Amino acid sequence: MTNNIYPVNLKIDYSEHSDRLKTFFRIILVIPIVIILGLLSNSDAYDHESTEKIRFFTAAGIVFIPTLLMILFRQKYPRWWFDWNLALTKFSTRVLSYFLLLRDEYPSADEEQAIHIDIPYPDVKKELVNWMPLVKWFLVIPHFIILFFLYVAVFFCTILAWIIIVFTANYPKGLFLFVVGVMRWSLRVDAYAFLLTTDEYPPFRLEE
Repeated sequence: MTNNIYPVNLKIDYSEHSDRLKTFFRIILVIPIVIILGLLSNSDAYDHESTEKIRFFTAAGIVFIPTLLMILFRQKYPRWWFDWNLALTKFSTRVLSYFLLLRDEYPSADEEQAIHIDIPYPDVKKELVNWMPLVKWFLVIPHFIILFFLYVAVFFCTILAWIIIVFTANYPKGLFLFVVGVMRWSLRVDAYAFLLTTDEYPPFRLEE
């Protein structure tokens, strides 16, 4: 890894003021967009070039197994598969950020808003080893274990943040940075093991 900079990153703009009313009813307000995300995550994918409808094996809507096989046998990552995976990742991250009270604006299905995700399109032949997707799920098991406990902490941090916002209209920045850090860590693991965009092992850290 060069200069300790990982190729996948997540940034979420911090707001000094949070809407107390929207925060109070967040668990209700988020329902419609969660339903939409659920429908997308279980939908069929389309090859827009051939207009052929294809049902892909997916991981939460991500085109995973076809990408794995394409990298393994052809050393290719079709651009439209990448674009779909990236768009769905960005959308799901906006929904999660809204649910976790990090932002007040309702999640957009297409606009970036205040959630910034950087996942470069890979040059498969130069940057990816074709057999690596077969073992990545195993290699990230230590990350899964740590992330389980981190997300338990995120759950309690979100409850605490909800109480604080309802009374003060402010999301404590320390809590905010921790939650965003966990999401960043998780995104890097996903990009490595499921999006298959990089072979650089994810760092064990919350920071950029």
